[in-house]
Amino acid sequence: MGRPVYTCSKAFTDFPCCHRQWRHKGHCRFVHGYSRSFVFWFAATRLDEHGFVVDFSSLGPLRRQLTEHFDHTFLVNRDDPLLAEWQRLHQLGALDLRVLENVGMEATARLVWEWANALLWQRDQGRCCCWKAEARENDGNRAYYETCPDWYGSS
Repeated sequence: MGRPVYTCSKAFTDFPCCHRQWRHKGHCRFVHGYSRSFVFWFAATRLDEHGFVVDFSSLGPLRRQLTEHFDHTFLVNRDDPLLAEWQRLHQLGALDLRVLENVGMEATARLVWEWANALLWQRDQGRCCCWKAEARENDGNRAYYETCPDWYGSS
């Protein structure tokens, strides 16, 4: 029989931003926007001193990272052929540019999963982890990244 696992989740909602998928043959190649939202699922085999898997009030650094990258920003892929133009518009103050490897929701789910686990590792050294992250464009479109980090349970 495996060890017991406690879980909880935390949602962060309403990060209006825009992006484009320049390789897409359809309408996704055009600049378009969503109000992105994120849900994080956390796990621990033992609770902290307060009886929590994760103290949600301690997730301020994660919220700030989400805000910095997704609140009223324009996301483009690092290999976007118009990158120099987007950078010029950023310098002119016309947009708040963020350059990512991949702006798609699947890659974004993995990116924010990595951010959450970096924070948890730094703070708890393996007591808890983020085992699943959801990146949502709207109520109908969402992507997930799900795995436990290699270090989980090592404390």
